[in-house]
Amino acid sequence: MFPIRDDNPHFLTPIVTYGLIAANVLAWVLLQGFGAEPTLSSSVCRLGLIPGELLQTAPPGARFPVGPDSVCIIGDARTWYTPLTSMFMHGGWFHLLGNMWFLWIFGNNVEDSMGHARFVVFYVLCGLAAAALQVVADPTSIIPMVGASGAIGGVMGAYVLLYPRVHVHMLIVLGFYVTTIAVPAIFMLGYWFLLQLISGWTSIGAEGGGVAFWAHVGGFVAGAVLVLLFRNPSLLERHPYHGWNRRSPTESWHKTRR
Repeated sequence: MFPIRDDNPHFLTPIVTYGLIAANVLAWVLLQGFGAEPTLSSSVCRLGLIPGELLQTAPPGARFPVGPDSVCIIGDARTWYTPLTSMFMHGGWFHLLGNMWFLWIFGNNVEDSMGHARFVVFYVLCGLAAAALQVVADPTSIIPMVGASGAIGGVMGAYVLLYPRVHVHMLIVLGFYVTTIAVPAIFMLGYWFLLQLISGWTSIGAEGGGVAFWAHVGGFVAGAVLVLLFRNPSLLERHPYHGWNRRSPTESWHKTRR
């Protein structure tokens, strides 16, 4: 299942959401060389989050292959900046495009609920919480973690708490059968979270690279909690489908004009 749009109007121009997408794309172009080697592997090693290097629990000089001719070599200094920089790095075109698409679908309405400045802080905190849980889950790992999906997981956690009944239109592909369905956000995002949780448990002890499922879980939970502090009730009231309420979009629009 892949989301293609939601039935949720927004009232503010989502300049932070646009800016975050632009920042990720610029990082891909300027720091990761459009995914070309050796620039891609170098950026992953330098700017990706490596738990064993951050915590100094991995021996200096330890190596992890990240490409056909590239390895990450663990240094002897704490890479304190990587929990932040890793949020803007990606491992490939599909990784980047998939993350940006989810941010495009769900980011605008979460930004709408709290305003621009709060959304910046909220997004970064969710990304840091995602990184923290992944580090706790495997503190000696020498595998670099990159991607915005932990922070975007926080956006999704906030979205499902704010707009559980909003319909999300999904693309369904089953072999040669392709169709679309509309399901409540609580179903689609709840299903996504459950998959991350199950996959995280089954990945414990696994070796080699893969998906940072615990980062997804950490971001989602952080977003669901932090949105209670960051939401702005006066902004949220304009939305016809916030919480379990249901008003027509026209009624909500007129209410904001009174």
